[in-house]
Amino acid sequence: MKNKIDQNNKTDHKYKTDQLKTVPEIDLFRIFPEEHDRFAFPADIHRVTASHGGESFLILGSEKNALYDCGMALAGPDLVHNIRCFTDRLDYVILSHSHYDHMGGLPYVLEAFPKACVCASAKCARIFASENARKTMRQLGEDAKRQYAPGSTVPIITDGIRVDRQLAEGDKISLGDLTITAYETKGHTDCSMSYYFEEIGLLITSESTGILKKLDWVDTPILKDFSDAYVSLEKCRSLHPKYISIPHYAMLPADYNEKFFSLFDEECRRKMDYVRQRLAKGLSTEEIIRQYRQDFWFDEIAQEMPYEAFETNSIHIVGALIRAIENEGDR
Repeated sequence: MKNKIDQNNKTDHKYKTDQLKTVPEIDLFRIFPEEHDRFAFPADIHRVTASHGGESFLILGSEKNALYDCGMALAGPDLVHNIRCFTDRLDYVILSHSHYDHMGGLPYVLEAFPKACVCASAKCARIFASENARKTMRQLGEDAKRQYAPGSTVPIITDGIRVDRQLAEGDKISLGDLTITAYETKGHTDCSMSYYFEEIGLLITSESTGILKKLDWVDTPILKDFSDAYVSLEKCRSLHPKYISIPHYAMLPADYNEKFFSLFDEECRRKMDYVRQRLAKGLSTEEIIRQYRQDFWFDEIAQEMPYEAFETNSIHIVGALIRAIENEGDR
């Protein structure tokens, strides 16, 4: 299942890739045969991820450059270092959503590149303006630092985070030879966005349409609304992307695209049945949450997500599932 990427769109630069600061590969990501390169993008796009959590990509256009997501705060300085291995100019930062493991490094990026235009949804902008939200981001960032970088002196900060351009459905960002089109893909959060590069047929999805955990299992981290997630699924499918990059993994093999979407659909239905059966037995929401935590946490996840974050997510996921089941009865 080899991922064959068209290299014609890649430019020939002498980058300092031997100086990149990265994290070791973990078992969770050894999903496809070794010949599949999950970071082989069909354009001048490079992994600059410096920590656990969401992946960060540097997109080098013919006229402008953009950073997709910023990872965890614990590796903010290393993220900036990795960006500088490719360029000293950053025009845009585009965010998938407001969670700490995707935007934590933003303050460090803005300190290094103060003129960069931060692009995200209007909902994301409102969240960044909330002191309570920033407090939660800091706490989760501290939890992650204790787990993944004990002894680190990097401060976990959220001061100065901002959104300069609020993106709506269909808004475009031009990098010259590449155009990034924004799509609202709610479900995981109300601020989740996906991005499509029409020139190369690349879609960068949000967590609203799933995270690949195993070859035959796509997890469904729907924290807000399963109905929204299905709308997002059909929206992504309708683009008929040639290439798909998914959160917390990166590039799928091209012949796996439709299977990924189908597995997400199947897992949504399985989770609905899981909760429906427990409601039928008379279990309370709290009891279902406890069972969910026992049944859906496994050792490999600990290499990528602190248990405290999983605990919080499980409350929202079970709540979203119960609301979806209740809404079925209203139709």
